[in-house]
Parts: sequence; C-alpha cells; structure tokens
Amino acid sequence: MNGQLVVQKFGGSSLAEAGRIRHVAGRIARARATGANLVVVVSAMGDTTDELLSLAAAITDDPNPRELDMLLATGEHQSATLVSMALHAQGVNAISLTGAQAGITTDASHGRARIANVEPRRVRAEIEQGNVVIVAGFQGQRLGSDAGGQPGETTTLGRGGSDTTAVALAAALGADRCQIFTDVRGIYTADPRLVEDARQLSVIGYEEMLELAQQGAQVMQVRAVELGWINGVEIEVLSSFEDAPGTLIREDPLVEQRNKVRGLAHDRNVAKVTLLAVPDRPGIARSVFAPLADAGINVDMIVQNVGHDGATDLSFTVPRAELPRAEKVLAPVVAEMGARGLSTDPTVAKVSIIGAGLHNAPGYAARMFGTLADAGVNIEMISTSEVRITCVIEEASLKAALDALHGAFELERPDPVDTEAALPRAG
Repeated sequence: MNGQLVVQKFGGSSLAEAGRIRHVAGRIARARATGANLVVVVSAMGDTTDELLSLAAAITDDPNPRELDMLLATGEHQSATLVSMALHAQGVNAISLTGAQAGITTDASHGRARIANVEPRRVRAEIEQGNVVIVAGFQGQRLGSDAGGQPGETTTLGRGGSDTTAVALAAALGADRCQIFTDVRGIYTADPRLVEDARQLSVIGYEEMLELAQQGAQVMQVRAVELGWINGVEIEVLSSFEDAPGTLIREDPLVEQRNKVRGLAHDRNVAKVTLLAVPDRPGIARSVFAPLADAGINVDMIVQNVGHDGATDLSFTVPRAELPRAEKVLAPVVAEMGARGLSTDPTVAKVSIIGAGLHNAPGYAARMFGTLADAGVNIEMISTSEVRITCVIEEASLKAALDALHGAFELERPDPVDTEAALPRAG
C-alpha cells in the first residue's frame, strides 16, 4: 500500500439524509485526492436504528435476539451502499462491505456482542485494487459455534458500536490515523449545550476520555476508547459539518503538569434505589445484587449506611430505563429478606469531575462538595475512583451544578501547558 492509511467513521447524524450523504462523500473524495488510502466505517442513517427497534416492538414485545440483530444490521448496510454510490457518482472508486465481509468476528452475544478478532484480508485486497472501502459498522459475524450457535450468524455490537468497529479496524490494519466524525467539533470540558463557557480540548488522555465516556459523555463509545488505549490507536474526534481542529485522544505526556480536572461529565439516565431496613448480616449484599446481575441489570454506585439495631439501608443506582425491571426483580427479594420496603427515585442525575491523578491531589473533593453546597445543590450519593469524583444529585439541579463546577475549577481557561492555540468555545 502506498500512502497513509486512514480509518474514518461517520455517525448517523452525518448521514441523516441524501444531501448529508453527498456531503460526506465529498469529504471522503477530498481526503482520497491527497493520496491517502481510506477505510470508512458508517453508522445507520439518522434515527434508523430507533425506527427499526420501534417497528420490531410493534410486532412483538419479545423479539427473537437473532432476528433483531438481522434487522438492525440492515441500517448500516443501507448507509454503506449509499455512501459507496455517492462516491461512484463523484468519480471515486469505492466498495461497500458488511462487517462480516470486512473480517470482523464476535462472540455469541446478540445485541451486545464483543469483537473477538479482526482479519481484514478482504479490506486490504480492496485497498490494493484502489478502492475506498466502506464498512458497515456496529456489526460482525459470530465466531465458531458459541453457545450452540452456527458460524456465520450476524451479531451487533450495541449502542455506539460503529466507533468500536472503526478503532478495531484501525488497530488490525495498523492505520496511521483513526478519525471519528460526529456532530460536534471534538471533546469539550463540559456539554456545550448546557455550559456556555465549555471549552474544546486539543488533547485528552485515554484514561480521562474513558471516564468521561463511562460517566455520560456521549461523543465516544466506552469500548472504542478501551480498544484505542489497549492497541495504542490515536483517535481524532472531528466535526462532520465544518473544517475545524478536533480533539486527539492519546497518551498525554503533560498530564502531570495540567489542571488536574480536565472536564465534567453528567448522566441523566440514572435512578436511585434504596432498600429500607435491610437485615445487617453476611450474605445480604449477594442476595440483592446476584438477581440483578442474572437479569442483566447494571448496578453502578452503591452506598450502605452504618447498621443500627441489626438493620441498615442499602442504596444504589441503576439505569433509569431499567428501573421497572429492577423493581420487579427486587420485590420478592425484599419480601424474602424481611426488609421494611423498597424506595425508588427516577428524578436524579450524576455529575462528575474527571482528571488523571485526582486521588493523589488533596482538596479536589472538598472543593467539589463546597461548590455544590454554595450553589444550593444537595448531594445524595458520592463515588470516587483514581480519575473521577461523582455525585448523585437532583436532576433539576444539574445545570446549576455544571455551571458552578465549571467555574470553580476554571475549566473555561485554556491550560497554560497546552501546546495548541486556544480553541473556540461552544456557540
């Protein structure tokens, strides 16, 4: 292969209708004209995935997982073929491939499959033929006969899976760059739709980006950041709609010299669950959380109060969308263990400060808590890790919390050790 090899990914908002598809094809054509070899991963157009899910729900309350994956994969197939057609119309040789044709194999978990291997022989062959290769993201082919399945079955990777497809292909191909094109310019210090002074970052480390993604920032998928970190793939996040500097996700050699807090994340998809007066004895935690795990319900923050008179309250958070299922699973558990009852609150949100080395820097937790108190924001739960401090608060107080924290940690000010010129603010 002559020339640089670049993997690009375009999200659903970039491909929402024919005009945008032609615009994306134009960007790809200009990149190809520089002599670069291109592999382009695409998501389904606009809200296609949601529309297909709604259609399946109108047919049945419990769609077969295999058939649902077959249905959802068609969204990315549609995008890939249309982008390829648009490139042909602009005089650029291109070919569309499914995830399976691109050599992506996965485990057997329909709807949330994890990539097992990437063997991109067909992709390399098409590049050698002079084609821009358009790959349908979000999907692969089940490897072997896991769990009694047959080889060749289509699987999907879950929400944001096209990001994972792009980074996995970049790693397997040894690409020079992996570019994620989206509807924002890059990674910001906070959500620019909520915080007017949010500032775009020129560089952010993998660990910090991973926490931002896990705590609610929706620009990058968590698994894609993990793959990039493990394989040393530098990821550039850029806007599909304008030519502007983006944000580079990579190892940050200046992390020790920067402002410890690099950004804020928030998550509205949170519900708080409290088991009241739970018997304070060994094995209770297992009896609560094992059934939730068996039901596939993710539990995040957990707080157990100090026991009094042989009982204690146990609180934790689950995704808001899974609260009804969690209540159904926990009802018999509460009755069997003799707890006083079950309390839930779907009107909470999480807000986090994120930065490498926070756990070794005294004063940051106190400043966060004091800032929220001064803003009149009550903290209901607290969780920490090496690179973040997270508080559960009332959802109605979320914007006030973000504004106050952004100002308290001076995130609107360019970091003095940034090598790039100050980038534009939101708006």
